[in-house]
Amino acid sequence: MANIAGYIANNPEEVQRLLGLKYEQLQQIIQNALIIHNQKLAETEKQKIRIIKGGGGRKVKLSVEEQII
Repeated sequence: MANIAGYIANNPEEVQRLLGLKYEQLQQIIQNALIIHNQKLAETEKQKIRIIKGGGGRKVKLSVEEQII
């Protein structure tokens, strides 16, 4: 089960057993978290003074949805 987000999307009835939440609740949490995450990213980018072009560094292995789960 390498891609838990894909598994949950294909089997929404398993969410209650796996996470203890209903599928609709999980979707609402993910939507709210994505909004907050994007706001914080925009806020930190405004405060940065870049010397080196953005986009470098280690790439994330998990998507935001998978990090939440």
